[in-house]
Amino acid sequence: MSSSPRRRLLAYFARRPAAGSWALLTPGLLWLAAFFAVPLVVLLAYSVMHRGTYWGVAPGFTLEHYRRFLDPLYLAIAWRTLWIALATTGLCLVLSYPVAYVIARAGRWRNILLFLVILPFWTSFLIRTYAIIVLLRGGGVVNSTLMGLGLTSAPLELLYTPGAVLAGLVYGYLPFMVLPIYASLERLDLDLVDAAEVLGARAFARFRRVILPLSLPGVAAGSLLVFIPSLGAFLTPDLLGGAKTMMLGNLVQNQFGPARNWPFGAAVSFALMGVVMVGLLAWLRVRDAEAAA
Repeated sequence: MSSSPRRRLLAYFARRPAAGSWALLTPGLLWLAAFFAVPLVVLLAYSVMHRGTYWGVAPGFTLEHYRRFLDPLYLAIAWRTLWIALATTGLCLVLSYPVAYVIARAGRWRNILLFLVILPFWTSFLIRTYAIIVLLRGGGVVNSTLMGLGLTSAPLELLYTPGAVLAGLVYGYLPFMVLPIYASLERLDLDLVDAAEVLGARAFARFRRVILPLSLPGVAAGSLLVFIPSLGAFLTPDLLGGAKTMMLGNLVQNQFGPARNWPFGAAVSFALMGVVMVGLLAWLRVRDAEAAA
């Protein structure tokens, strides 16, 4: 584009900023409408329709699928999903914060350490999950090491347990916690830490009163990036937990797959979405109240 047409285009958007903003937003809005809003509406419609004779849905309106979700069997699966997601988020936070802090203060080694954090994304998530199976199976690396050191006399049952699912989720989502915390710590003004030290604050007091509060936006972002995918995970529980550790993601996948009960699968999906939205709204209210105070 020559300089004259470019100037005329920029002048047009400068005279009509609202039109220019909507023009820039239109492609993204159309994409979200086609691949997010419309499927969501279809799924909501499925959740209140009758189950088809063989598969799919049949015309009609019913809330039976939502009432079915309140059965103790499915509530137990929901509780298991919630505590595993919370435990995954907590472990990722505990493991990620020191790593992010070291990277933020690593100087010329920073880029290399960041590369190592991002490196797992170069490998398929499925392959990384199978790597956990190799580590935890009966004749795997962990059991062989424990038996070689004389710590156990027989292989431990590590695979197909909630612990295996937790290990797989933490391994898979750890970078999503490290990177937001690193971004907050990297922008931290070290003069504030030095001022606290001059004023007599010990190391733990400096962390609790200066470093941690200023890094809370990164902690919150990382926690959401880990907690929400953990709630909907189905591949890791399926491969590492087997039938013993079913989560809501597995339940939804099963209803749309072998069970062929699309309405119930849609109802479970919306119930899970509702839990996530309630948690997000509660967290936003607490954050706004703290900001106002």
